Amino acid sequence: MNKRFAAVALAAVLIPASICQAAPARIEASRLSAHVKVLSSDAFEGRGPATPGETKTIDYVVGQMKAEGLKPGGDPDKSAPGGRRWTQDVPLARFEVTGPIGLSLTAGGQAQALTQSKEIVVQTLVPTAHVSIKDAPLVFVGYGVKAPERHWDDFKGVDLHGKIAVVLINDPDFEADLGGRFDGKSMTYYGRWTYKYEEAARQGAVGMLIVHETAPAAYGWATVKNSNANAQFDIVRDNPSAAHPLLQGWIQRDLAVDLFAKSGLDFEAEKKAAQREDFHPVELKGATFSADYAVDSSRIVSHNIVGVVPGTRAPDETVIYTAHWDHLGVGQPDARGDTIYNGAVDNGTGVAAVLELGRLWAAAPRTRRTAVFLVVTAEEKGLLGSDYYATHPLYPAAKTVADLNMDALPTDGAARDFSVSGDGKVTLLDDLIAAGKAQGRVFKPDPTPEAGHFFRSDHFSFAKVGIPAISFHAGEDLVNGGVAAGKAWAAEYTAHRYHQPADEWSADWDLSGQVLDVTLLYNVGRDLANSRRWPDWKPGSEFKAIRDATAAQRK
Repeated sequence: MNKRFAAVALAAVLIPASICQAAPARIEASRLSAHVKVLSSDAFEGRGPATPGETKTIDYVVGQMKAEGLKPGGDPDKSAPGGRRWTQDVPLARFEVTGPIGLSLTAGGQAQALTQSKEIVVQTLVPTAHVSIKDAPLVFVGYGVKAPERHWDDFKGVDLHGKIAVVLINDPDFEADLGGRFDGKSMTYYGRWTYKYEEAARQGAVGMLIVHETAPAAYGWATVKNSNANAQFDIVRDNPSAAHPLLQGWIQRDLAVDLFAKSGLDFEAEKKAAQREDFHPVELKGATFSADYAVDSSRIVSHNIVGVVPGTRAPDETVIYTAHWDHLGVGQPDARGDTIYNGAVDNGTGVAAVLELGRLWAAAPRTRRTAVFLVVTAEEKGLLGSDYYATHPLYPAAKTVADLNMDALPTDGAARDFSVSGDGKVTLLDDLIAAGKAQGRVFKPDPTPEAGHFFRSDHFSFAKVGIPAISFHAGEDLVNGGVAAGKAWAAEYTAHRYHQPADEWSADWDLSGQVLDVTLLYNVGRDLANSRRWPDWKPGSEFKAIRDATAAQRK
C-alpha cells in the first residue's frame, strides 16, 4: 500500500458513517485540486485586485457557484428589483511607488544609498503625487507600543513630528519574560506591523521603519519585499493621514545593526532595553533618513464574491464561510525569472474549499438559517475585502451566527489533529472541537502563537465587529510521518513558497487532509445553521463587549 493510498484510507476511517450520511455528497479531492489548478494558473496572473486576473477569477468563481445551484448574494441588483448581484463592490485606494526611487541613510558622517527591495522596502498609503523627505532625524522607539491598559508606553516624552521612528517587530515579550504582560509567546495586536504604522500616524511621525527579523516576524525577507514592494491598496478613508504616516517601511536587521553602531549604540543592548517598562525613546545621534520618489495613486473598485443558500425559517440569520481570492499578482522575478505569484496554497486552496462547501450545501436539504459563501478581495493588502464587508455587511452583523475562515490549507495529507489561528477565546471553537472529536481527531492550540496568525486572516475583520469567528488551521501530526513531517512541510512552505512565485499547483499534492478539514467545517456550519444557538466570545475576549451590545437583536 503506497503512502497516498494509506492516507486516503485512514481519512475515510476518520469520518464516521453518521457524518458521511449527513451530506448527500462528499468533499472530493479531485474537485479541490481542479479548482486550485485553474485559479493558480499563469493565465490568472497571480489574481491581483483590479487586474485582468480579478476579472478571470470572478468569472470562474461565479460560474462555479451558478453551476452548483447557489443564489447570488451580493449588492442589490438595480436591474432586477429585489434581486442581488454575485458581487459586492469594494472601493479601494491604490498606491504604487514609482521610480526613480531615491533612498539613503546618513550615520557616523557617512551617507549610504539604499536599494528598494534589497536592504529596505518603502510604501506610501496617503494620497500624494510625490514623497520628499530630506535628512529626517531617526528615533528608536522600541516596539512602538502605546498600551495604557498594559501600563506600557514606548513614546514617553518624544516629539516625532518631522522624524522617522525606528521600531522592532512583534511584542516586548517575544524574547523576554514579562510575566504575560503581552500574552507571552502569543502575539497581541500591538505586535503586528499594521498597528505600529497606525500608532506612528497617531504620534505624528513622518515615517516609520520596522526592523525585520525572521523569527519575530515569522517569515523571511523575501515575504516582506514580495508583499510590499508592489502596488498597495487601502480602504477609501476620509483622513488617510490619521491611519498612515507618509512613509511606511521595513529594513533588514544587518542594516539596523550597522545604523545603530554608527550612532554609537549596540543594537542588541537597545533591544533588551526596549523590553523593559521604563524604556525611553533613543535618538540615533547624527543619523538621518532621506527619501524621494513619485507615487501613482488612484481609486479603483474591486469585488467580493457572494453566493448563498437561503434558510427556510430564519433567512436573516447567517453562517458565513470565507476565503480570500486575491494574491500578489505579477511582481519581481525569483531566481528562475518567474514573475507570476500564483498563490496556489495561499489561497487557491481556501477558494476551492468554499466552492466545495457550496456544492455540498446546495445539494443537501435546506437549513433553518442562511449559508453565505463569501470570497473576498484584497486580503494580501491588509484584509481589506473582509474589512469592507464587516463594516458594510450585506446581512446584519448582529444576526451573523459565525464566520468560518479558510486560508492556505496544507497539501501534505491527513492529520490526526487540527488547530485555529491564535486564541480568540470564542465558544465557536468548542463546536469545532466537538465536530473534530466525531472524526476521531484532536484539537491542538496554535503551535506558533508568536506569529500573530489571529490578526493575519480575514476572520479578524469579523471579530472586530463582534461576530464570533475562527480561521481554521490543519494539524501537524500527519498520518504519514507524524509531527516531524507536518513541521517540515510548514517550514519548507514558509521559507521557499509563501508569497513567492513558487507557490504553484502540483499534481503530486496529497489532499486527503483537506477532504477531512473541509468536511469538518461543513459539519460545524450545518449544525449551527440548523440550530438556534448563538456562539459567543468568552470572558476576557476584547470582542465580547461589542457582541454583547447587540444581544437584544438575537432573541
